[in-house]
Amino acid sequence: MSYTITLIPGDGIGPEITAAMRRVVDATGVKIEWETVEAGADVIEKFGTPLPESVLESIRRNKVAIKGPITTPIGSGFRSVNVALRKELNLYACLRPTFTIPGVKTRFSDIDLVIVRENTEDLYAGIERMVDDDTAESVKLITRGASKRVAKFAFEYARTEGRGKVTAVTKANIMKFSDGLFLEATRAVAADYSAIEYEERLIDNMCMQLVMKPELYDVIVTENLYGDILSDLCAGLVGGLGVAPGANIGDGVAVFEPVHGSAPKYAGLNKVNPTAQILSAQLMLKYLGETDAANMLLKATRAVIAAGTTVTYDLGGSAGTAEMADAIIDQFE
Repeated sequence: MSYTITLIPGDGIGPEITAAMRRVVDATGVKIEWETVEAGADVIEKFGTPLPESVLESIRRNKVAIKGPITTPIGSGFRSVNVALRKELNLYACLRPTFTIPGVKTRFSDIDLVIVRENTEDLYAGIERMVDDDTAESVKLITRGASKRVAKFAFEYARTEGRGKVTAVTKANIMKFSDGLFLEATRAVAADYSAIEYEERLIDNMCMQLVMKPELYDVIVTENLYGDILSDLCAGLVGGLGVAPGANIGDGVAVFEPVHGSAPKYAGLNKVNPTAQILSAQLMLKYLGETDAANMLLKATRAVIAAGTTVTYDLGGSAGTAEMADAIIDQFE
């Protein structure tokens, strides 16, 4: 089977790491036609926006996209290109797996958990106003429909991946209406999945628990802001954002991307770690049903990092972005 996939190289280090990812994915043997489209700070002068309509049209047509990091312009345009993509395409579930990779320097050795973050509302909906010259107001919007939808996604993910527990994270002891509604909706969904253990944690306690006992957690489902914070915390547990893949998934459409930013100061230096981008492609291959290729890619990436001889500076080596990609491809052979 062949696929047409939208490729958004992004800006900063984006073009380099997406080029590395593309070569690795092509080497798996999965037949992909890449439809490359431009987005980001570098295209504002050309299109008058960092997110041209042609990008959205391509993703809607192809149903699957993978993107490099994109710089969000300050003071003009979208608040965030990533937020705009999620909103326009209704990518309501942000999936961020976190797992220990031998060879990556970290204090932990047994982490394997997944953050499922609601992507469309909460404080990130951007409902803000100036009440007066000295007072700003931001509205936290939580709906039953969006909460149930992301909870169902989390439980379905746990069921299909053979995971045994879902933990809902809120601050419902303080925000009794908004976070309380999220919990109420999640409990209703949990009742339909009796084979999966369900528990609840407060966000502040969850942060402490993840640092002290991360092995106790499996799938974590939470609201937009909390999910953003927990995703970076969990990335820190396994070595940083350089090894943190991500996916944004809606009904019949998905966009895959690394968690880290565009790091423009490293652009063009063939220096940055492509792991997060490559592992985001691994999630994409799984989503497409190309399980064997996805497993091969993950195994090869883990082997290269564990060997430590052809890895980038942040992993303790001296290889460049392209050379690390070459080493992963060599593992296929």
